[in-house]
Amino acid sequence: MSDIVENPFVIPPGAARSGQTRIRAFSEGTLVADADPALLVWENAYFPRYFFAPEDLKAELRPAGQGKQSEALGISEVFDVVVGDRMLKGAARSYPEAPDEAVRGAFTLVWSAFDTWLEEEEVLHTHTRSPYVRIDALPSSRHVRVVAGGEVVAESRRPVVLTETGLGPRYYLPRTDVRMDLLTPTDTVSHCPYKGSASYWTLKVGDLEVPDVVWGYETPLREALRVAGLVCFWPEKSADLELYVDGERVGRP
Repeated sequence: MSDIVENPFVIPPGAARSGQTRIRAFSEGTLVADADPALLVWENAYFPRYFFAPEDLKAELRPAGQGKQSEALGISEVFDVVVGDRMLKGAARSYPEAPDEAVRGAFTLVWSAFDTWLEEEEVLHTHTRSPYVRIDALPSSRHVRVVAGGEVVAESRRPVVLTETGLGPRYYLPRTDVRMDLLTPTDTVSHCPYKGSASYWTLKVGDLEVPDVVWGYETPLREALRVAGLVCFWPEKSADLELYVDGERVGRP
């Protein structure tokens, strides 16, 4: 299985600002961190990380040495997190030389070290959500046609157009408008904190075979509910795949 994390929006690395919602992290049912709100810090350019003030941490942190250098935040210090009789090794970080003073006295938790993250009472998936990313899934009457190897493999006048901050529109099609007999499921899975987990298909038309060029969300998150059960083609992946919207080719490699 391949894990592909989608990064939809760009903020300057090192930016820090206060969130607006309560954030909690749990390990096997035990509350480890509870901030209202947490500090949002963009160590990379695509999505923030949650930082917690010392008083927001409900578990003991034990120093575990120096960590990697962050281009945006400077030297990191690593901490083990003690949860009851368990030790989560290297599960916390601090950046005492960060450019923003608020970051220097705060701690961030390694996302994968904790099994449950909540924003208010909603479970979070994959990584921190950016407050600057918006998802819209809109029913449309546009004429969408997909051609591969000279053969029409999908045609619909009832797509759902999904727009996402920082990305171009995607056209999700009902499966009854798609030649599903030409698609073979793969083990690839991608994860998005705004849309959920997507499955992929390989398209084979005659001698043409394009792996993982179609994807879909069976059980998307709330912002993308309208694309549940629909499929989307990835025209940028192959010059042999042509996507036309109202007669105009789009998504050309």
